[in-house]
Amino acid sequence: MFQLLPGHIQPTGHRTRKSRLVTKDGHCNIEFGNIEYSNHFAFVVDFWTTFVEIRWRFVLLLFVSTFTGSWFVFSLLWYWIAKSNGDLIAQNRTEGHVRCIDNVNGLTTAFLYSLETQTTIGYGGRALTGHCAGTVALIIIQSLVGVFINCFMCGIILAKISLPKKRAKTVTFSNTAVICLKKGSLSLLIRVANLRKTLLIGSQVYGKLLRTNTTPDGETIILDQVDVDFMVDAGKDNLFFFCPLTLYHVINRSSPFYELSADTLPLQDFELVVFLEGTAESTSSSCQVRTSYIPQEIQWGYNFLPIISRTKTGKYRVDFSNFSKSVRVTTPHCVHCFDSDVDQKNHNNHNKENHINQLKLGIDNLGFQVINIHEPVDVTKM
Repeated sequence: MFQLLPGHIQPTGHRTRKSRLVTKDGHCNIEFGNIEYSNHFAFVVDFWTTFVEIRWRFVLLLFVSTFTGSWFVFSLLWYWIAKSNGDLIAQNRTEGHVRCIDNVNGLTTAFLYSLETQTTIGYGGRALTGHCAGTVALIIIQSLVGVFINCFMCGIILAKISLPKKRAKTVTFSNTAVICLKKGSLSLLIRVANLRKTLLIGSQVYGKLLRTNTTPDGETIILDQVDVDFMVDAGKDNLFFFCPLTLYHVINRSSPFYELSADTLPLQDFELVVFLEGTAESTSSSCQVRTSYIPQEIQWGYNFLPIISRTKTGKYRVDFSNFSKSVRVTTPHCVHCFDSDVDQKNHNNHNKENHINQLKLGIDNLGFQVINIHEPVDVTKM
């Protein structure tokens, strides 16, 4: 049965405190416990991925500590060379003493010389004299280590800046999903928008329904995954993602939402996770955008407000103030009600067509007796 509801605008959905696997911004809410020590060592072996994925605060701490630590370690070596050669102020130097390093008289000056050497500042006050072979070898080693540290830290920072998930920040989903009629079928609709003018090439969208199921054998499966197909009017693959799109899932007999109704939807316990994958046009890097909807964020009997209009100058304008807003529309109370109405309508149309066909072909009169004439009778005798 259809319900005609008063037409007023529904504001954007509020955030609920219900636990979920995937947050609205795409982060997975999962915790790993009782991991063996050998598995922790695997993170150290894959140190590059570990450094790229850690938080920025730890990257900055690693940046400062790596450079400062290398300067200090080499300053200790320069101090040891100067002390071994008797170049320090506290040491009794003989007349005609030949220094290994000029103006390195203590640990502080040794640290300054190490910093100037590795950063290639070279103020000119402290320098090698060339009389000690060990100093030549050490300055070569420090220069190579400094180049390696520079390349490593610059690579980490550039990798973190260019992570594909940063591109995903400019793709947004509607706060709520709606269920209404679309093209004569009851469908679940969501909206997605690309906030940049550069396209996502080869975009694909799909969904996973997460819920707890019990098998006929009595086994309880937590976070059982069921595929949910989404599409747009032009199909479901290689989306032309130049403006906000409305994705919809047709609720038919093969849909996991077939048994739902307007009354039972808020009482359900499931999570609908929606994925959008594509390749950034400017960087050629693949990215994935995720979001999730729980039953309290799915509105039965609503439809999204239009957001695309055309200006007087001929340009198309997108009004994002209505991106997640919806309005009540006439919608069946349940899928079974809609299917029953459609079946009844089809049955009536079929009967009507049969009746019209019978009128065209005629109806046999059972009271009419058919007589066969075997010989012709000549009634025209003269």
